[in-house]
Amino acid sequence: MNVIETQQLTRRFGSFTAVDEVSLTLQEGEIFGLLGPNGAGKTTLIKMLTTLLPPSKGGASVAGFDVVRQAREVRRVIGYVPQLLSADGYLTGYENLLIFAKLFDLPRQQRDERIQRLLHMMGLEAAADQMVSTFSGGMIRRLEIAQSMLHEPRVLFLDEPTVGLDPIARRSVWEHIQRLRTEFSTTILLTTHYMEEADSLCQRIAILHQGRVAAIGTPEQLKAGLNGGSATLDEVFAHFAGAELQPSGSYFEVSRTRHDARRVG
Repeated sequence: MNVIETQQLTRRFGSFTAVDEVSLTLQEGEIFGLLGPNGAGKTTLIKMLTTLLPPSKGGASVAGFDVVRQAREVRRVIGYVPQLLSADGYLTGYENLLIFAKLFDLPRQQRDERIQRLLHMMGLEAAADQMVSTFSGGMIRRLEIAQSMLHEPRVLFLDEPTVGLDPIARRSVWEHIQRLRTEFSTTILLTTHYMEEADSLCQRIAILHQGRVAAIGTPEQLKAGLNGGSATLDEVFAHFAGAELQPSGSYFEVSRTRHDARRVG
């Protein structure tokens, strides 16, 4: 079953076309990677799918709902973790989740059970009453993912979920993303600049170049189609995107890193 469908989805900013007639389908329970250099259109595409930007042309549906005509219904079935920091460092982990539970209008009798279950799932039980400003980068990202999952969305959008994290924290986040797929059957669309991350997590990958889909397939298919089947995903990326990637710690370091990572597309 297709959970996300786009048909010639296009977004223009004046004379600049950020996303150019992109047609994609994502299946239920799939982790789908969206790769591309800075400015390729990744974040713009996610913003259209999460109803934050209207398309200039074409259409898209999420869980069967049109992103323009049924934007409210789309928002009810999605979770979104943006690049920029969304956790409040001056609140505890539990308090951050409680605020999001209220924003999602969860019934009072469900809030604590849902919060405790996600704290356990994300390995944050012991830190629930600590100020988020004391969290490591990996803990912050796991908390933000927990925030986005409180209303049990069918689709989760992760915009560079491990940016600024060290390799150990990055792998911890990977493990928890995999658990979301296996335990909730969540469909996940993520962007990343880490080829190892895409190779490890994603069932399929699309590479964007100048707003268009330059290649799409499983990591194995993409690697098999280049250099006689001996290519790495980094080499596949460089071949189709025409570029090489130029790819960490405390709350304030993560905040600064993500702020610096803000980009068009």
